[in-house]
Amino acid sequence: MLIYNDIYTWEGWGGRLRLASGLCRLWIFDRQIEGAKGIKHLKPVIVIATDVPESKMSIKSCAGNIATKITDTFKIDPQRMMYLEYYPATTYGKEDQYEIVEKYELVEFAWHDGKAIHPKWRTISPPMLDILKELRKEKGSPAY
Repeated sequence: MLIYNDIYTWEGWGGRLRLASGLCRLWIFDRQIEGAKGIKHLKPVIVIATDVPESKMSIKSCAGNIATKITDTFKIDPQRMMYLEYYPATTYGKEDQYEIVEKYELVEFAWHDGKAIHPKWRTISPPMLDILKELRKEKGSPAY
């Protein structure tokens, strides 16, 4: 079940300077709410973040800060959450002749005192990748 689909604003650090503050598109799915019979998911909460043009900070550069803020804001147990970053397909070059394919990355954290630290990016295996694409497609996610 989709529980959030909107632009998410995170506060950085640095007080009035708002260092590392930013925006991202965020989807949060809770697969336990879906009423799946039989299988219980070890990490039923799936969080997908992607960059938006309006933000001055990238999700990759602030992954730990964003994950920490999300668990606080939405009262999510970090041990029951899969945090992913989504990068849509894009083209580049003089005549857009080169393409970078779309990519999902799983980000794993060590959690210390409620804070996400030491992010590690992992590729996602095809079965999970199919589930993620289906979740986003079913929910009518925007192009970015």
